[in-house]
Amino acid sequence: MALGFLDRSRTVAPPGWSRWLIPPAALSVHLSIGQAYAWSVFKPALESSMGLSGTASALPFQLGIVMLGLSAAFGGTLVERNGPRWAMTVSLLCFCSGFLISALGAAAGQYWLVVFGYGFVGGIGLGIGYISPVSTLIKWFPDRPGMATGIAIMGFGGGALIASPWSAQMLESFGSDKGGVASAFLVHGLVYAVFMSLGVLLVRVPAEGWQPPGGKPPQEQLASKPLVTTANVSARNAVRTPQFWCLWVVLTMNVTAGIGILEKAAPMIGDFFADTSTPVSASAAAGFVALLSLANMGGRFLWSSTSDVIGRKNMYRCYLGVGALMYLGIVLLGDSSKPLFIGCALVIISFYGGGFATVPAYLKDLFGTYQVGAIHGRLLTAWSTAGVLGPLIVNWVADSQEAAGRSGPGLYGLALSIMIGLLAVGFIANELIRPVSSKFHEPAPAAAAGPAGDEEHEEATGR
Repeated sequence: MALGFLDRSRTVAPPGWSRWLIPPAALSVHLSIGQAYAWSVFKPALESSMGLSGTASALPFQLGIVMLGLSAAFGGTLVERNGPRWAMTVSLLCFCSGFLISALGAAAGQYWLVVFGYGFVGGIGLGIGYISPVSTLIKWFPDRPGMATGIAIMGFGGGALIASPWSAQMLESFGSDKGGVASAFLVHGLVYAVFMSLGVLLVRVPAEGWQPPGGKPPQEQLASKPLVTTANVSARNAVRTPQFWCLWVVLTMNVTAGIGILEKAAPMIGDFFADTSTPVSASAAAGFVALLSLANMGGRFLWSSTSDVIGRKNMYRCYLGVGALMYLGIVLLGDSSKPLFIGCALVIISFYGGGFATVPAYLKDLFGTYQVGAIHGRLLTAWSTAGVLGPLIVNWVADSQEAAGRSGPGLYGLALSIMIGLLAVGFIANELIRPVSSKFHEPAPAAAAGPAGDEEHEEATGR
């Protein structure tokens, strides 16, 4: 019975089903798994109660992000084949079980269980949950795919705004010893399970041939958009195209540049103004981090929606070109004006979030809707790469500059200049993107068969 409930055929929407119920379903998952951005709340309690170093206490988060990329890449085809309800259920089970395993580890004083639970098991839930609604939203909103995916992925960026104060309050109530941390993990797992269940129950896929109210025929929609295709490309073929790898470079460069500020935000603003007449206090630095979180969340919806109007390629020209100018402004004038520094940083982080939200629609434009979720999963390996590159560049350069006797803005000038160069590389890669060659397109009968027929089609064609 449970397997029947999860079957893709049971999730087809009945006539009259409102497509506006799908974004809340996606948000219930993304707001939950967005808790990953609030992991730092648990770090002090784990370090004091279990005798961990700062590096060790970061392991669950780091492993979680690695597993996000890997599970999205390797599980993307399963998500497409089995449908969004199956994917959201797998995400719920893994993500919430990760918290329960972590609770057991904290209570028993076994930190490896926390790493395994939150990082490995929960990380699989992060990856499957992140891509689970993407292709479904695009199919429900073919007229506004950027806006639709932006709504959901905005939830991942904003999840920490809910989780951070909530987690802090629980640690204050339960205590920051092993038992308190275990209780907080347990409550997280149970509450998120209930919240994510709403998405499992609400999500539906559109019936075959469904069109949005007032929707235009695809050919009419695409007349003035040369990069947008009505054809479809399988995930296996997509990774053979230069367009996929150009977009992989674009996403890697944009995320590396954004995460460079995001990971070092509080100490960076403190260092920039440490030797001025208006130094930044710890509380003000924390407020700056909160502003960046809002920019990250807001940019995911604002810029991805804008891309529906100006086109995905033009939007990435803004992310990469204007982003490079913002970095240049910080390098040249950042320590002369706090409003300038903060304004440039907010724009950069809004572009960081917007890049995540716009890329599924860009993939849909290039490769069609056939296996866009699976292709998106493979593309997210760019996130895993950038998650290592960005912090490594900023921290390594800052440490080396400090060892050379520099301080203040001098700690970051070289790193920020490197970010400008990376954005320039991404800009060039974006300019190289052209329509996908017809030799990679799926034959019409295979496209109509849907994702479930992918294996049979590949066997028939020898691909």
